[in-house]
Parts: sequence; structure tokens; C-alpha cells
Amino acid sequence: MLRCLILAVTLVNLFGAAPVPVRIVLVAGRPSHPPGQHEFNAGTLLLEKCLRQNKGVQTVVVKGGWPQDESVFEGAAAIVFYMDGGSGHPIIRENRLETLAKYMKKGAGMVCLHYAVEVPKDKGGPEMLEWIGGYYERPYSQNPHNDVPVTRASPNHPISRGWKSFAGRDEWYYKIRFREGDKRLTPILQARLPKEAPQLETIAWAVERAGRGRGFGFTGGHFQSNWGLPDFRRMVVNAILWSAKVKVPRGGAKCDISEEDLKMNLDDKPAPKKKS
Repeated sequence: MLRCLILAVTLVNLFGAAPVPVRIVLVAGRPSHPPGQHEFNAGTLLLEKCLRQNKGVQTVVVKGGWPQDESVFEGAAAIVFYMDGGSGHPIIRENRLETLAKYMKKGAGMVCLHYAVEVPKDKGGPEMLEWIGGYYERPYSQNPHNDVPVTRASPNHPISRGWKSFAGRDEWYYKIRFREGDKRLTPILQARLPKEAPQLETIAWAVERAGRGRGFGFTGGHFQSNWGLPDFRRMVVNAILWSAKVKVPRGGAKCDISEEDLKMNLDDKPAPKKKS
């Protein structure tokens, strides 16, 4: 035992202590929408599986919305929200915006996916503009289902490593509210929306906040099946790593999943009623 201890101390002195894994907290919302849509639990667990394939990452998953024990956020390099938003967004209830502000000031990254980018203009809007650079604002923003090509807007950004422009059907929110002339903001994914009167719209974006924090917003993620698109999936995993200040590999993050993985951890939802 003594020899093992001496050897361990010697190795630490020679090579230094092992690096502490970067802590990423992923918060999955409660079930909503029909089967295959807003599968927050299943989608979050897929992202966790992908993140764990990359070195130096420690993941913590919170199911069912806002955690009962907020200390789970302590030491988080990034906090990921994949949940229903709007006027019922869990982050705007009670004093939770103040709680998040404490971690943002410490430099934690923040990632909001799909409906989680929507908050009321007067409660959550200012914070989202600061923390992730933009948000879905009713009635200004729009959310049609569209099958459109989506393109890499900033190929040289670390989030853009290892994936190409692609096409997919999703509830691509557009006309996102951004600060005018926000020099912190980098568009990551763009599409021409709506189809009947197309304009170039940013549907995923990144910011580097003053005080070293980072933020990322992505309006896709309505359908569970889209996590099966390698480019879609790698972009989001890259973004989470980047938001946590983990170096994104030159070829993009590892994010291998199987067809069976897509069918796992789905919420128990009633099947849609058939029209008579």
C-alpha cells in the first residue's frame, strides 16, 4: 500500500494532477406534444451519450424540468435547456432568472434548444439577449414547419467543424429577436424562410459574452427523428462543447448513435386521435 501511495505521489509530481472533467448540466423538460415531437427526455439523453464520447467531459442530466436541487448547477461549465418555453418557461418562474444570473456571472455557458429559446419579451427577454444573444419573441417571431435546406453561416467557427450544410423538416423558428448591431453574435446556421417569401434567416447562433461566458441558441429540435441526422447532431454537440469552453476537435465532436438509440427513452404519450 505504501509503495502504491509513493508511486502515485511520484506520478503526480512528474506529470501533474489529472485534469478535472468539465461539468455540463443538461435539463430536459416535461412531456409535451404528440409522440415523436418535443421528446425532451430522449433527445437530452442522446446528447448526453454523444458528449460522453468526448474526452474531459462530465455530464449531469436533470429530467422533468427545473431541478429540485439547484446546487446541481454548481461548477457547471455549461447549462443546456431543452424544454417547453413561452410564458410557462421554467427559467422565468420564481427567482430562477436571478439564480441563473449568478452562474452566468461566473462564466458558465448557456445553451437553449428549440422551444427553450422562447421567453416573454418583458420577462426573460433581456436576460436571453445577454446570455445567448437572441430569443423567440411573440408575435414578432414565427414558427412554421418547413422542409428547407439549411446552410453553415460561419464555416470557420469551431461550432462548424466536421459537418456540412444539410436539409431537413423541422419547426424552424425564424425572425428571432437579436440586439441590433450585436458584435458578440455569430450566425451558425441559416435558412431562407418562409418558402412563399424567402428571406435569409438565422436559426442557430453563438455569442461570447463579456466576462468570458458563452451562449448558443438553436431553433430546431422539434422532431426526435432529426437527431438521426449526423450534421444536425454534430452541430449541437459541437455547440455545447464550445459553450463549455471545451476545445472542439478539428473534425468535429464524436457523436455516434444507432437507429435503436433514437427509439429509446421516449416519453409515454397517448397516440394522436384519428379523425373520423
